[in-house]
Amino acid sequence: MRILAICILCVLLAAPATSAEVAVIAHPSVPASEISKSHLLDIFTGDVKEWKNGEPVIIVDLKPRSDVKEAFYDYLGKSSSRMKSIWMRNMLTGEGTPPESLESQAEILERVKNTPGAIGYVNRELVADGVITLRIIQFGESE
Repeated sequence: MRILAICILCVLLAAPATSAEVAVIAHPSVPASEISKSHLLDIFTGDVKEWKNGEPVIIVDLKPRSDVKEAFYDYLGKSSSRMKSIWMRNMLTGEGTPPESLESQAEILERVKNTPGAIGYVNRELVADGVITLRIIQFGESE
């Protein structure tokens, strides 16, 4: 029994630590202080192309598969592959272009910080000055 407890403790300590929250971030020019799940889904599927002030919505996505990306798309109720097919359909029908996909969350943070109208998502621990946080999503949250 003692060996089993030690083994479980070793597995827990060896597991990579991840933050339990994803922050939906936007450029300070975005005329919002929060965003609903349905509006966020409308933005990321390309149904909403402008902010209330007429500024174009610029979506910034994370290219590599990660816990943060999976948590974000799980929250929206879509898989990342389903989102990719939605973006491709929009592109083929002339209704929009896929979002810019960046290699790291640090790149997303910088792009959103420096691009008026931009919206993206990062691990909450990475949020810094120069962006606004519109929503915090707990890993595993669906509503």
